[in-house]
Amino acid sequence: MKASGLVFRVAGSLLCRSGRLGSTAAPRTAAAACASAGGKTEQPGPDFGLLFDIDGVLVRGRTPIPAAKKAFQKLVDSKGQFVIPVVFVTNAGNCLRQKKADQLSHILGVPISQDQVMMSHSPLKMLRKYHDKCVLVSGQGPVLDIAKNLGFTKVVSIDELRESFPLLDMVDHNRRPKLPSSPIVNLPKVEAVILFGEPIRWETNLQLIIDVLLTNGNLSNTYETSHSSHLPLLACNMDLVWMAEAQAPRFGHGTFMVCLENIYKKITGRDLKYEALMGKPSELTYHYAEYLIREQAAERGWRAPIRSLYAIGDNLMTDIYGANLYNRYLEERLARKSAKALAQVVAATGAPAPVSQEVDADSGWESELASPSATSCKSILVCTGVYNPHTEVPKDASQCIKETVFHGHRDFRFDPALVEPGNVVQDVDAAVELIFKMEKFTTSV
Repeated sequence: MKASGLVFRVAGSLLCRSGRLGSTAAPRTAAAACASAGGKTEQPGPDFGLLFDIDGVLVRGRTPIPAAKKAFQKLVDSKGQFVIPVVFVTNAGNCLRQKKADQLSHILGVPISQDQVMMSHSPLKMLRKYHDKCVLVSGQGPVLDIAKNLGFTKVVSIDELRESFPLLDMVDHNRRPKLPSSPIVNLPKVEAVILFGEPIRWETNLQLIIDVLLTNGNLSNTYETSHSSHLPLLACNMDLVWMAEAQAPRFGHGTFMVCLENIYKKITGRDLKYEALMGKPSELTYHYAEYLIREQAAERGWRAPIRSLYAIGDNLMTDIYGANLYNRYLEERLARKSAKALAQVVAATGAPAPVSQEVDADSGWESELASPSATSCKSILVCTGVYNPHTEVPKDASQCIKETVFHGHRDFRFDPALVEPGNVVQDVDAAVELIFKMEKFTTSV
């Protein structure tokens, strides 16, 4: 793995195929899952939660997918309250959560709160060590408001940087300074860079981000290509492509990142390194999504621990890869806990049983969010977006050209097991029906 910090490993073990079938217990009903009209009456509640991708699953561009509204009518009761904890996990990052929640409410015809929405940049709330640093943000939309909403106190946009250093952006002749000008040095020194999503003017953002990285934030200086490190770089949304109204997928932020990485390597001869990669398929994203599911269940007064997550998406390389990667993490974590428990039993008998340090090794993000309660994350692929059911994924990574098959980020290796969905269905309504069947859950009152 080239990225450091919060970019997590992809373990070598294959996905466990067990646990895909629903419980054999008697059918559960929405009535049993719902709290009283007052809100927080204690109820057992459901022990599973749903994670929905948005683009290609619920909408294509601004056009709703017909099955979406039908699916969500099954997920709410007569009062419009969800009968199952639901979180929308999108790699989009160009707006605030409340705006996205309002859009979803309009599209789906059910009330959605911002606490049910997870943008690709949402986990940045946890990275408090950067909140007091001066950060340069790249993207489009209200990037300054987004950064401040996440907890960053000193934020500089690409446009502000360009205005302060007018001689740096020279690709577009019409935007070059008409008269000789000097830098207007009224900005603090940039200490870190955050990539929220694809910008509008790629050439401007690529140029200024490279300038910041190669001058260590001192834009009045020349490049320092001999340094083996650069300022901290955090990126959200690694999607190479995404599905809008067009017949073929459109460039996503992952494509912009490919450009940035290759320019940096061409100039310096070294790989660009990330302190954190957020958004699907990062484990951090799914762990944070599970945290939101648990918070939602607690708010409704549902006592049952969340044991299963179902992730519905349209992209093998992000939605399915990410869900399967998190499922692998949950299985390995459960195995470590079992090994620790066994070691404690053996130790109680007086026999020496040294425990591997990995058993107690919790990631920083685990301690920040509390340990997960889920033991599985099942992936469901829909055919209404990026996924083309006529495209076959090679079973052996060595028999294909990696770049032509694996659309995931450079720092996540291709593993055929991770892009194999647990189930493939036509659309999101069929996905909800399948989940209800697997969980023996009924909406009858």
